[in-house]
Amino acid sequence: MADFLEKLMPNIMYKPEVYVRSIKETLVMLGWSGAVSFLLGMFLGVVLIVTQRGGVMENRAVNQVFDKLINFFRSIPFIVLLAGLIPLTRLLMGTAIGVKGAFVPLVFGTTPFFARQVEAALAEIDKGVIEAALASGSGTAGIIFRVYLRESIASITRATTITIISLIGLTAMAGAVGAGGLGDFAIRYGHQRNQIDVTYVTTLTLVLMVSVIQVIGNFIARKNTR
Repeated sequence: MADFLEKLMPNIMYKPEVYVRSIKETLVMLGWSGAVSFLLGMFLGVVLIVTQRGGVMENRAVNQVFDKLINFFRSIPFIVLLAGLIPLTRLLMGTAIGVKGAFVPLVFGTTPFFARQVEAALAEIDKGVIEAALASGSGTAGIIFRVYLRESIASITRATTITIISLIGLTAMAGAVGAGGLGDFAIRYGHQRNQIDVTYVTTLTLVLMVSVIQVIGNFIARKNTR
């Protein structure tokens, strides 16, 4: 079996520790930036919904500020965002390269996208359900947690799945400019050294990650669909 693998992907078998380290770096970037983006995106999505016209905390000024801020960062291509945030990244993380250097731009690149996904998911809630909750005496917190978030679990799960898959792509792109991970592994060894087996194995690894996340997301969404 080992001989077969060496013939099939000789460059991977020659440096398996680099390949494994690249996977770990991608998972670290995915985990930390994904967790922060989830919390920030959830907060922003809820704020957009509750402060919109007719919302339970209607505030047009706040809504417009967050709306325009999200639109601003969503309009910036990620590769440009990577370069533009270098000073802030160095200030916050102490470096603009490696896994730590990718954290800030990944959060800035993912949070606005997820916030819009959450906003769309919460907007699907029937207005009648919200009115009934208000009539029964539910306060703002009750509306947010027991109506908006509870009734949108399936939709938010789908949004989270889409966002995580998108984030995997961003980690690969960040790797192309020195952030480490599978993107860096594919560029440094597969492209620059023309080791085609490295490119193929890296691609298959990313496809496998996406497939696993999609399966898990679909399972959770089905369990919470009413």
